[in-house]
Amino acid sequence: MIGDLDITLTTNGALLARKARALRDAGLKRVTVSLDALDDATFRAMNDVDFPVAGVLAGIDAAAEVGLAPIKINAVVKRGVNEHAIVDLARRFRGTGHSVRFIEYMDVGHTNGWRMDDVVPAAEIVRRIDAEWPVEPIDAAYTGEVAERWHYRDGAGEVGVIASVTQAFCRDCTRARLSTDGKLYNCLFATGGCDLRALVRGNYPDGELDAAIAAVWRMRVDHYSELRSANTARLPKIEMSYIGG
Repeated sequence: MIGDLDITLTTNGALLARKARALRDAGLKRVTVSLDALDDATFRAMNDVDFPVAGVLAGIDAAAEVGLAPIKINAVVKRGVNEHAIVDLARRFRGTGHSVRFIEYMDVGHTNGWRMDDVVPAAEIVRRIDAEWPVEPIDAAYTGEVAERWHYRDGAGEVGVIASVTQAFCRDCTRARLSTDGKLYNCLFATGGCDLRALVRGNYPDGELDAAIAAVWRMRVDHYSELRSANTARLPKIEMSYIGG
């Protein structure tokens, strides 16, 4: 934590088992790990790099051991591919102190072949979990939190769902994203960004940089998820691998 800035790492977990302690020692406080299934066949098919699920689980354990906690597990759910993993993932992390966040399959970029028919709605995800272990909704942890939180009634922790397709939250969004080449984006589905690197390298005073960033945010008109349709899904968008989650 730097002042009121909370810095965390979102990772596929491939190197986390080896790097967890070094990351902790460098000042990192928490990690979020992507894990879409617990069976190797499904996980390898979804991660697109043929990495084994055991390596990710080892990374989660290593992160917890050195204190990079609480850990969030991000699982994107796609119809016909891994909806069977919903209950498996909930079961695996119940009672561990970690929280699984199930994410509706989104049309980020153009390479994932998104279709509305592939989306498993958040309401269905919650019903599947509730049928195994009753859950109840709890309040957001902070203003602008994107995940709806659900608490296990037996006290074994919580899960979250991110419903940006079926229950858009554009109006309450407080998120901005910075690409590796210094572009500032107001939306995960943005078609363009502001060149923040050029401003930084222009040696402007901090006050001018603050004002420039504030102006970009004030002018934002992004509400893609509220407008989503077959037509908007074909708009030019930034790939997830470039902009981040």
